[in-house]
Amino acid sequence: MSSSVQGHVAMLCFSALVAGSFSLGVMSANEIDPAALTAVRFWIAALVIGVAAWATTGVPRSAWVAPWRYLVLGGLFGIYFVLMFEGLKTASAISAAAVFTLTPVLAAGFGWVLLRQITTPRMAVALTIGGAGALWVIFRGDVAALAAFQVGQGEVIYFFGCVAHAAYTPLVRKLNRGEPPVVFTFGMLLAGGVILTLYSWPTLRIIDWGALPWIVWITLGYLAIFASAMTFVLLQFATLHLPAAKVMAYTYLTPTWVILWEIALGRDVPPVIVLGGMGLTVIALLMLLREA
Repeated sequence: MSSSVQGHVAMLCFSALVAGSFSLGVMSANEIDPAALTAVRFWIAALVIGVAAWATTGVPRSAWVAPWRYLVLGGLFGIYFVLMFEGLKTASAISAAAVFTLTPVLAAGFGWVLLRQITTPRMAVALTIGGAGALWVIFRGDVAALAAFQVGQGEVIYFFGCVAHAAYTPLVRKLNRGEPPVVFTFGMLLAGGVILTLYSWPTLRIIDWGALPWIVWITLGYLAIFASAMTFVLLQFATLHLPAAKVMAYTYLTPTWVILWEIALGRDVPPVIVLGGMGLTVIALLMLLREA
């Protein structure tokens, strides 16, 4: 299996795990301060990834050359997660998912600015098809629902988070100096944890952790292990083997995965018409895979 194909497989897993954070995030966004939640999440993930790094590749001294790289990346990903949960306080799940589908286009732009990565006509068509399929899934094939879409404060807040996420992707490739993904992820998580702890310290000190609802602890555990530690490694690996636009194209699969998560959580099954949108996202990904 070629490295590019492995990158696609990594992003397939990435999109499935990220979708879970949407389903759980909506349930806990108003129960705890977003920055405090993200700070704890980063530290737990850093512990898990740190142990994995020491047990596998080790952490060479060369990995700590130019530590500012980790501060930049950790800061960007911290911004994304904080603004995601801040936006979910007021934005509906449908609106937030619609904003998230803008990330691949933003990533393509950052990929050109930072790495001069060119979005080929074939890739542009695939991104367009994937975007159409994602919107189809998000609005469940209801044109009236799409027409009624309005951008509120929560959506605007989350959009800026998506900008940070899109910039993060090409920067990983630009700033990586040969460090293994697990080591590079460890450095980013440590830096992000420090930044977020300093930022949210006044809130962290006064939170009554024992009084938090159970959904917060479930969300924190899932976010730290599955939607942080595992996805960060997958994203780091994929960005080292795929162009930024291709990596972020997998965000188009997130609405489909979210539907599966909602079904697994016992919520409403979407109408059959949604399958058409899911089919378009699969076609888009196959086009990208074929080009790889």
